[in-house]
Formats: sequence, structure tokens, C-alpha cells
Amino acid sequence: MSQYAAQASTALESGWKRRAALLLTGQAFSLLGSSVVQFAIWWWIVMQTRTGSAMLLATLFGVLPQSLVSIFGGPMADRYNRKALIILPDLIIAGVTVLLSVSFALNWASLSLIFIVLLIRSAGGGIQQPAVQSFIPDVVPEGKLLRINAVYGVIDSANRIAAPALAAVLVNLVPLWAILLVDVTTAVIGVSFVAMIRVPRATERNGAVEYAAESQGSATAGTDGPAGVAEVAAANPVAILRRTFADLKVGLVYAMRHAHIKGVILGDALTCFVAVAPMNLTLLLMTREFDGIDLNLGFINLTTASDKLAANELGMSVGMLLGGAVMSAIGPKLLRKSVAQMYAVAFGIAMVGVTVIGLGVVRDLMLYLVIDVLNGVASAVCVGPMRTVMQSESDESMVGRVFGLDTMLSTLGMPLGMLIFAPLADVIPIAWVFVAGGLLTLPVAWYVLMLSRKDVPVRA
Repeated sequence: MSQYAAQASTALESGWKRRAALLLTGQAFSLLGSSVVQFAIWWWIVMQTRTGSAMLLATLFGVLPQSLVSIFGGPMADRYNRKALIILPDLIIAGVTVLLSVSFALNWASLSLIFIVLLIRSAGGGIQQPAVQSFIPDVVPEGKLLRINAVYGVIDSANRIAAPALAAVLVNLVPLWAILLVDVTTAVIGVSFVAMIRVPRATERNGAVEYAAESQGSATAGTDGPAGVAEVAAANPVAILRRTFADLKVGLVYAMRHAHIKGVILGDALTCFVAVAPMNLTLLLMTREFDGIDLNLGFINLTTASDKLAANELGMSVGMLLGGAVMSAIGPKLLRKSVAQMYAVAFGIAMVGVTVIGLGVVRDLMLYLVIDVLNGVASAVCVGPMRTVMQSESDESMVGRVFGLDTMLSTLGMPLGMLIFAPLADVIPIAWVFVAGGLLTLPVAWYVLMLSRKDVPVRA
């Protein structure tokens, strides 16, 4: 290890727990507020329109922009201040959410305005998410990445449990304009936590190693020098566009030449395409296959379709929470090497495939919910090692582009899969759709396993 690398490693080791705690806490608040508001908006659209077309438009405006904008978000995370790219989208999203809240309070709101706000919120995620994932290696030592990614997964899973429940309570108690302000409040709290992070950075000047901090104006990463919040906001859009496509090409070539990175990116995208897309049809599965089947769990009796759908969402979220907790506890000890992490990704994808098949074939509601929990565990087994491989094996200047590429392909995978599986569900039995999706997932796991055995270049 060079003197530069050794001093950089020492800088990261110092105070990393505080930095990680600030980042994870800030993201926990930000995710919770965003999810609560997202649920509330979607439910309002359903209750007001009662049309599938409006819900389809809401889904497209709420999902596709993130995928498309992540094309730019990844390269921006490599060239500009990553902390700024986490903070700035939150502030913009909070601003447009305030405007939507005011429009509801004054009865000016319309579906068109809601769709515009959903688009802006989703686009902000396309910039913020690659920046967050690229920022983690800046504040956490490499040996702790798997544990922090697992904790991040636990936070995400807990959010999936808490957000719909909190949204349901708020919808029954307060008007929508007041619920929208929840996201504004949590965004301010989240930004405050992230702003307090001081990130040590190693720079070489005339052979000397010098450490700075973002709070003193230095950039976390980027080949063009310092770029704070003001510079990111004022950057020339045309120059960014031109540079972004050049960076995207470089990032794509880089990722496809690195066997492990290529494996987790394509594995993630293909799994979203063939397995996650059918999982979005659980409402149809519940209404068609479990209609009239009740289940008394002791503390609650599942009788209606909405009860069963809620239990399905809760089961998967609990599974992801359990899986994330297990990975956080034992993952760093068992999965220290990248090859072991790749094995975990392949195993997790295979588990996802098997459990999706199980959801399609079982007719006992209790057994269905057990398999649903296992599906959540399988998802958690995949996610932590996937992120760790991309963070630990990517060159520092490529982390943002790698995560941007992963975000783009995985986010596109679900709606593209829905375009195939949703029409099929009206032509063939819904159970067959789940079986087909699960079976198609198994070759994806095999592909990732094969790539795990290939040699990879040493990180620069």
C-alpha cells in the first residue's frame, strides 16, 4: 500500500461511526417523509379518479424520471460535490412540495400539477440516489461498507413498514395539504444531518498529502476541482449534457469490462425485469386466487382483499428487515472478499426466483405469507453485497457512474417487465406469470455465479 493510500485509509478510519450515523439518520428522515407523501398522493389519485389510467400515469411520472435522470446523476456524482448532490435535490423537492401543498389548501390543485410534482420528485431521486451510494465510501472505511449497506437496507425496510401505516393514519386525520408538509419537515431535518458531515479527503500536491474537509470548501470527488452547492446549481446545462454522455460511455465501458461490477449491475436489472415486475401484480393474485379465503392470525383477521394486500406488503417488508439485520450482523465476518459477496448475490437472486415461484403455486394463505417473508429476506441478501461490490471494486472516480448505471437499468427493468407481464396476466392464469418470472430468474443467478469466478482488475 502506498503512503498516499495508507494515509487516506487512516483518515477514513477516524470518526467514521459519527459520519455514518449522521448520513444514515439523515437518509432515514428523508426516506420516511418522501414515502409517506408518495403514498398519500397515490391514494388521493385513486380515491379521486378511480381509474387505472390515472394510476398508470402516476406510476410512470413517479418512476421513469428517476431512471432517465440517473443517466446524468451518476456522472455528476463523480464530477461534483457528492454532499451537495444529496442536499440540493432534497431542497428542490421540498420547494415544489410546498407549492403543491399551497395549491391544495387554496383548491387550485389538479392532476396535471400533481403529475409535474411527481416528475420533479422522481427526477430528484435520480440525482440523489447515485450520490448517496457514491458518498458512503467517502465516509466509511472499505472494511465497514457491507455492514453500513446492510444497515441502510434495514432503514429502507423499516420505512416500507412505517410509511404506509403512518400515511393511512394521517389520511384519516388531516387534509392532504398538511400531509405534504411532512415531507418538507423531514427533508429539512435530513439535510441538516448530512450538512454536519465532515469528509476527510486526500489530495496530492507536489508529492505531499493534504487532508481537507467539505465544510472548508473542498470537493468530495470530481476531476474538475471543488464544486459546492452553488457551483452545482449554477453549472452550464449544455456543458453538463455534453460531458454526461461522454462520462456515461466511459462508465458503461468500465463496468462491462469489470466482471463483478457487470455481474451485479446486470443481475440487478434482469432480476427487476423478470421477478420484481410480477411481484407488482400481487393485487391481482390476491383478488383472483385468494378471494373468499380468510386467515385469522390471532391479532387480526384477514378477510378483505385490502387486508390481504396489506399483509403481503408487511410480510415482504418484515423479511427485508430481518434479512438486513442478519446481513449487518454476520455479513462483514462471512463476506469479507468480493468473491464471497458475489456468491451471496447469486444465492439471493436464486432465492428470489424460488420464492416468486412459490408465491404463484401455493394456495394456502398462511404458507403464502411465510414465502412472502422469505422473499423479503432473499431481497435483503442481494442488496447489501450488490452495493458493497460496486462501492469497493469501482475506482473512486467511477463510483457515481457505476451507481447511476445500476439505478437507470434497475429502475427501467420494472416498468419494462410490467409491459410484458401485466398483459399476460389477462391472458393466462396469474399464477403462471409468477412461475414464469421465478423460473426466468434462476438463469440470472447462474450468470452472476459464473462472473464471480472471473478475475477482476485491481482498483486504482
